[in-house]
Amino acid sequence: MKIRVKFRKYGAVRFIGHLDVMRFFQKALRRAEIDVKYTSGFSPHPIMTFASPLGVGLESNGEYMDIECESVTDSQDMKRKLNQASAPGIEVISVKELPKEAGNAMASVAAAEYTIRFREGRMPCLDFSAKIPQFLSQEQVFVEKETKTGHKEVDIRPGIYEMSVCLQEGGGLAIHMVVDASSAGNLKPAKVMEAFCKASGCSLEENALQITREEVFTWALENGEKKLVPLEEIGTDIGTI
Repeated sequence: MKIRVKFRKYGAVRFIGHLDVMRFFQKALRRAEIDVKYTSGFSPHPIMTFASPLGVGLESNGEYMDIECESVTDSQDMKRKLNQASAPGIEVISVKELPKEAGNAMASVAAAEYTIRFREGRMPCLDFSAKIPQFLSQEQVFVEKETKTGHKEVDIRPGIYEMSVCLQEGGGLAIHMVVDASSAGNLKPAKVMEAFCKASGCSLEENALQITREEVFTWALENGEKKLVPLEEIGTDIGTI
């Protein structure tokens, strides 16, 4: 049985790298006594797959891990056990059963949603409400990306699906963004902000951004129309067995 676990990563844990998060969940699954399936061979380990790895220093409200289980109880029970076995900074939000034909989390990723805030005193002096539509009206947005063979100019405009300004609680300004997060595209929000500020005639100060990943999406057909849906929506709640 394939299970999809959605979790948050916040606080000091945001400085923990992806490999350490994987090791943490291997231990958490054992502590929670989840009947996870293991690989065969001399060094068996839990069968688990993560969606797009989160950059060090970023918080997230929408991370995903797929596991395979020999048996399960129900969604709420598994969620409770995993949170009891967890540590401050990692919180399981939901546990869903995936249909047999569903692809794994990593292969399914198509896009990601971000909220971008500015550290105190480091917000550019821009009219974001006017500048963002101007930026998105461009047919092409070229940035320099480092590749295995050197540096090259890449057009990132096709990978910017949504970008808007929004007000946070307390009156703070933030940028909402949905960008390509597939293995072929994988556009980083900081790179988009650098290009936006450059196109707006200003520079982005070093370490100016506080980035939170809100959700990860996959493509799905709804009423014959292809649209982005959260990875969580591919699964269904597990009833008591």
